[in-house]
Amino acid sequence: MHGEVRSLTDYGAFVDIGGADALLHVGEISWRRVTKPSDVLSAGQQIEAKIIKIDPEKNRIAISMKQLQPHPWDAVAGKYKPGERVRGAITRLTDFGAFVEIEPGIEGLIHISEMSWAKRVRTPSDVVKPGETVEAVILGVNAAERRISLGLKQALGDPWAEAEQKFAPGTVIEGPVTSITKFGAFVQLTEGIEGMIHVSEISAEKRINHPQEVLRTSQVVKAQVIALDREKRNIRLSMKQLVPTGLDEYLADHKEGDPVTGRLVEISGGTARVELGEGVIALCRIPQDSSTQDKKNTATVSSSPVKADLSSLGSMLQARWKSGPPADEAKPETMRAGQIRKFKITKLDVAAKKIELEFE
Repeated sequence: MHGEVRSLTDYGAFVDIGGADALLHVGEISWRRVTKPSDVLSAGQQIEAKIIKIDPEKNRIAISMKQLQPHPWDAVAGKYKPGERVRGAITRLTDFGAFVEIEPGIEGLIHISEMSWAKRVRTPSDVVKPGETVEAVILGVNAAERRISLGLKQALGDPWAEAEQKFAPGTVIEGPVTSITKFGAFVQLTEGIEGMIHVSEISAEKRINHPQEVLRTSQVVKAQVIALDREKRNIRLSMKQLVPTGLDEYLADHKEGDPVTGRLVEISGGTARVELGEGVIALCRIPQDSSTQDKKNTATVSSSPVKADLSSLGSMLQARWKSGPPADEAKPETMRAGQIRKFKITKLDVAAKKIELEFE
C-alpha cells in the first residue's frame, strides 16, 4: 500500500493508506534499529508499506516498511567469516557487553570479556559509549540463531604475541603496581601484559608476610623476569633478584683457578658442600682414595713380616709415645663436617650461581 505519514509518536507513525489510518510501529520502520520515528520519518512523507495485520473488531491496521526489504540475516552466512574485521556503531549497552550495528539490521555482540587486554572491565561503559564507532574482529557467526560474536581487543592485536622476545627470563622491567593480593603484587609491563611478584620474591633482607608491608598500588617498581608461560599468559617477576647478595659479590671477585679456604658443612654420596663465606656454598667432589687411605696405612702396618722381641718393642712404644709416629707412617686427618680445608675453584657459573671446587 502507498500512504502518507499523518502524525508521529514515540512508538511509531500513523499513516493514511486511503481513507484509513494504519499504525507503522517503530520496530517495523527499518531492519536498522530506530530509536525515534522522527529520526527517519516526517509528517506528509509518502511511503510504501505492507499490511501485516488487520483487527476488524478494534478497527486497527498494522503495516511494515521493513518487510518489503529482504531480511539482512539471510545473507549473513556467506558474507561474514570469523577473523574478519568490521566497523560499526555502538547501539546499546548491557551488563554483559555492547551491541554493534555492522550493517542495517545486523548487530554483533562484544562481550565484556572481549573488550580489553589490559584490564578487567567492570562495566562496558568504561570502554565504549552508545553511538561510538568501533572496529572489531568477528569471533563467531551463528546465522541460525542470528548471533555474531565480536572482539574489540582482538582488533588491537594480541600483546602476548611477542612477549617471549620482549620479556625473556632475565629481562629487567619497570612498571606500576596494578593490584595487590595476599600472595603477591601484579605489575603492568606493557598495555595488556601484567607480571606477578610473589610475596617471597619481594625482599631478600627480611621475611614479608603481606605485600602491602612494602608495596602500594600505582607504585612504580623495578623487577626481573624469572619465568614466562605464554600459553597460560603468566609472567613471574622478582624484586629481590636485583639486589646483590653475598654470592653475587663472591662470584664477581673470584675466577676459576683461584685458591680458596672453606669449611666442610656436609659430606654425602661422594660430594661435599663447602661454605666459602656467608651465604656462599660450593660443591666439591671427594677424591676416591681419601676414604681408603686409612685402611691402606693400617694394612701395611699389620701385615709387616718383621718380628721384634719384647724388650725392643717396649722401647719403640715408649719412644713413639713421646715423639709421635714417624712422618712416613702418619695418617691423614679423617674428612668430617666442620673441618677447614684448602680448595681450588674449578668452575664458576655466574648465570646459574654455582661454584665447583677441588681439594688442594
